[in-house]
Amino acid sequence: MIDIKTLTEKDKGRWVVYKGGAGETERGKIKSWNDKVIFVVYDRPGRDLNLYEHYMGYATNPEDLFFEK
Repeated sequence: MIDIKTLTEKDKGRWVVYKGGAGETERGKIKSWNDKVIFVVYDRPGRDLNLYEHYMGYATNPEDLFFEK
């Protein structure tokens, strides 16, 4: 789980892993956050995530996100 209160500007662009309740996982990069959700740009075919700032971030529950090791 990621604690939103500890995020800083340095965390933008960090790789995270979404772990859903049904066991699915998905990689993405943090784009931004507010006090309730983290907006993640998820890896999709044809996307260059070096340019993650140009893609829409999806609101994700921080309890479902983990920093990639």
